[in-house]
Amino acid sequence: MSQRQNDTQRQSREIGVIGSQEFTTGFRLAGVRRFENVPDDQKSEELDDAVETMLNDDDVGIVVMHDDDLSHLSRQVRQAAETSVEPVLVTLGGGAGSGGLRDQIKRAIGIDLMDEE
Repeated sequence: MSQRQNDTQRQSREIGVIGSQEFTTGFRLAGVRRFENVPDDQKSEELDDAVETMLNDDDVGIVVMHDDDLSHLSRQVRQAAETSVEPVLVTLGGGAGSGGLRDQIKRAIGIDLMDEE
């Protein structure tokens, strides 16, 4: 595969969302096609598998989860998700500064969009 084809493939990756149906619905309405619904009462049993499935999907470039759901992951899956570069994990919610969104975006696209220089 040429470098140009490889770059085009990277640019065309999708966003994947993991969480409760309430969490994923807004993303689906916005056009996100990759999602894993995990009911709140089944997160301890099913969330690890949903995250592993999404991390292993070559078409997904960014995985979005609620910050609170990280506590339901096993240590091994959580570490894999938090250190993954492709796809990158972005967490939402959980209070100010939670998830280091700036660092996550920088890791995902390779530049700091919030850099003022």
